[in-house]
Amino acid sequence: MKIKLALLDGDGNYLSRLASALTGRYPDKLELYSFTDAAAALAALESSRIDVFIADSAFDIDAGRLPGGCGFAYFVGSADIASYKDSPAVCKYQKVDSIYKAALAIFSETVSEAIGIRADSDPDVRALVFASPAGGVGTSSAAAACARSFASAGKRTLYLNLEQFGGAEPFFAGDGQADFGDVIFALKSGKASLSLKLESCVRRDPSGVFFFKSPKTALDMAELGAEDMKRLLRELKLSGAYDSIVADADFSLSERSVELFRRSSELVLVSDGSELANAKLARAFRAMELLDRGSGAALLPRAAIFYNKFSNKTGRMAEENVRTIGGAPRYERAETEQVVRQLVGLGLFQKI
Repeated sequence: MKIKLALLDGDGNYLSRLASALTGRYPDKLELYSFTDAAAALAALESSRIDVFIADSAFDIDAGRLPGGCGFAYFVGSADIASYKDSPAVCKYQKVDSIYKAALAIFSETVSEAIGIRADSDPDVRALVFASPAGGVGTSSAAAACARSFASAGKRTLYLNLEQFGGAEPFFAGDGQADFGDVIFALKSGKASLSLKLESCVRRDPSGVFFFKSPKTALDMAELGAEDMKRLLRELKLSGAYDSIVADADFSLSERSVELFRRSSELVLVSDGSELANAKLARAFRAMELLDRGSGAALLPRAAIFYNKFSNKTGRMAEENVRTIGGAPRYERAETEQVVRQLVGLGLFQKI
């Protein structure tokens, strides 16, 4: 389905360049209409059944009189402006990909979508979850390195940070205005098309890894329930946008976490091999074993151990009969980026 996008701007040269860039970049996703005259643009909205209308802030548009089902925003000159005249604002001086995603986000608010899980068969998308019952063992660095490793091998990879207080920002950067809080709102409210919201919010790092910027407040993450997790993962898989999903999550046996673990291809538990970490790991395995017996969650068959920050002098491998992916040493005095690069260079994640 193509989105019918109408643009209104008094600068004909800018409009021509933008229209050319958008149609060249998204020929299968956009049907573009461009205007320098407000009366002509408004007349076309209903006759052409425009989905999204973006007008320069120099024009005074009565958004309340636009046809039903037509999303609207103003073009503004700064990315710091979120709204203008009580309507959403889109910075006109940004990359064409960002303008497309802004239009997609507006469109997602105007189309309806069934709230339930779609009945399509589960697509063959690999989903790995990195978690650890032991803190401070570099779980997030390992997950980020795995995502980069997959992307470097040509796999379309999404890094999905689901930690309460974590985020993708220490590892990845990319253009965009939306964050994961917008995805959570779409999940909870049902007021927007989730599939379109996911596409409009995702960003891409120069390494090729896709990611969502963390919500503005960590409290937003607490809103995600088990059903939300199920729907989120289902929609990400059905989108066809990714070959692999690498989730970075807190280790918990809450209903939400168990739902995440159950829907993973592999559950990678990270440990540094210390006595304390191995003791916590052992307790986690016992708890998962009980869950598997009581509910058929099948967590243990998915489990594997990755040893990070491992010391040959003080570290010990866990006694549990669980597959080991490999290990990495502690990189002393190394910055986050350096650690991730070193982990990628080991080549261990290509063997998962």
